[in-house]
Amino acid sequence: MKTLFVFITASLICLPIRGQDENKEKPQVELHGALRFNYKLSSWKEGQKKRGGDWGYDMFAISPKAHYKGLTLDVEYRLYAAEYGGGLLRKGDITYAFNTQKKIKIGLTRVPFGIEPYNSHSYYLGMGYYMGLEDNYDMGVNYIHQGDKIEYQMAFFKNSEVFLFGDNAPLSNKTYSYDVTGPNREVNQFNAKMASKINSGRAMHKLGISAMYGGLYNVESEKMGNHSAWAVHYEAKAGGFSLKAQATSFRKNPKNIDSAHNDTVSLGAYNLMYELASKGELYTLGLSYNFPVDGNVLSNIQIYNDFAYFDKTKKEFEDSMSNTLGVLLHAGKVYCYVEYILSENQPWFGSEWTKAFSTGNPDKSIGIEQFININLGYYF
Repeated sequence: MKTLFVFITASLICLPIRGQDENKEKPQVELHGALRFNYKLSSWKEGQKKRGGDWGYDMFAISPKAHYKGLTLDVEYRLYAAEYGGGLLRKGDITYAFNTQKKIKIGLTRVPFGIEPYNSHSYYLGMGYYMGLEDNYDMGVNYIHQGDKIEYQMAFFKNSEVFLFGDNAPLSNKTYSYDVTGPNREVNQFNAKMASKINSGRAMHKLGISAMYGGLYNVESEKMGNHSAWAVHYEAKAGGFSLKAQATSFRKNPKNIDSAHNDTVSLGAYNLMYELASKGELYTLGLSYNFPVDGNVLSNIQIYNDFAYFDKTKKEFEDSMSNTLGVLLHAGKVYCYVEYILSENQPWFGSEWTKAFSTGNPDKSIGIEQFININLGYYF
């Protein structure tokens, strides 16, 4: 399998080079990016509540894109505060288009799983993102077929982001995507996804299924575990209305030295880490409605609500829930998200961090926590 992967990769890289002397076509280069600021008010932070919230720097991104013959280079590099990892490469892949329907991507590219590009409407994305199940990028190859009625993807990912190539070098948590970290590594992962598209005249429907299977290599026990996931997903669009629904089941079976720790795995991103229950089901439902605006400043207003429920298989663990009610204001190249988030046992949106996605908040009296977010961003 390793030899086959190397052969395919080398062939793809060399394929577009043939005949480059015959055609002196010049590459086309675009430069995009964004600058964003956040206002936050958290119910579990007493000092912040007394100050009336905090407003500050969120992120600056540079996203160059280059086209040459059938090749496209697509990169996005983000600069966050040092505490959240500083500079992070979100994605970086090369696409070769065989025709308008078939293409292949290689590099740090998005994992084809569930509703894409986002199974959510919120600035903070959905709960699945914080579990490595939404907008996730790994190192691999992805073949994409986009037909009028059927679309499918088949992908192989050698591993998640690796910055040190030592024998058992620790994985860095300074990444954009959430992946299994600590003593375990995601390796040799296969993904497949298929969706059927139906145009009923008044509405567009897309019904799909996704599957994933890969290895979890433990650098301490030097044994190979495994992890898997599958999902069914449905999207509908009618006029200004949009619906996104998905049911996901996942299993992570690490081979830790101490088997008592197999009920959880560590997830890492943004220079931080927390626990995730090894088995469970995630249910998400998102609704939105767009109101076009014919004004001097505003061009569109979107109202949305995203709900998520994480049912952990181990009954001793407390389940997780989140609900985001928001408004997106679109004015030219400026986007402003205004969100009110209710959550229980979710990192980033509650007082418990490390065990929110595993055992849950040990203080049962806390219950539902609240978070107000306003994000203002200029995209170019």
